[in-house]
Amino acid sequence: MAVPQMVYGVPMISFAGDGFCLPYPLDLIVNRKQHGLSNIHYQVSDGKGNLYLLADGSYTTLFRKRVLRNSAGFPILTIREKAITGKKWMVHRGESSEKSQLLFTVHRSRFQPKKTRLEVFLEGNIDKDISNFTVVGSNYPSQYIRVYKGDTILAEINQKRMMNKKRLQKVILEGQGTK
Repeated sequence: MAVPQMVYGVPMISFAGDGFCLPYPLDLIVNRKQHGLSNIHYQVSDGKGNLYLLADGSYTTLFRKRVLRNSAGFPILTIREKAITGKKWMVHRGESSEKSQLLFTVHRSRFQPKKTRLEVFLEGNIDKDISNFTVVGSNYPSQYIRVYKGDTILAEINQKRMMNKKRLQKVILEGQGTK
């Protein structure tokens, strides 16, 4: 088994391919465009205008679906949310919905005003009661998203709004505990 490369004292973990793992922080701009009542498209680029990712999807189907594509338009991941519950997402490789292509599932844990908490379960997870990662986001007073493995912060994303765009700053922290 290969040992993951360490960056800032934290192992690099790849879900979608090694081409999306960077050993340095990167500022990204997310541009959201709504087409009609239910279709939303996102473009993710750096400050120089280089396109990194595209995402599109619809809110009108029983399974809400988003397809994340690379800059050439090829599908990387497909995210499906069950519209009835709104608490579980399944993420598959490419545009697949086959069980063999399932990468991970995400469960929204208890409701907390002004804060979101997601539990991420990798497909190979043996203990279905313990998540592999936790994602915590806050909308007030500052907007941030933190990714944890246990008590260790793996990544932090800070948001700044600019008109119809969000500027994201990814900060990879050293592997310190957060007790």
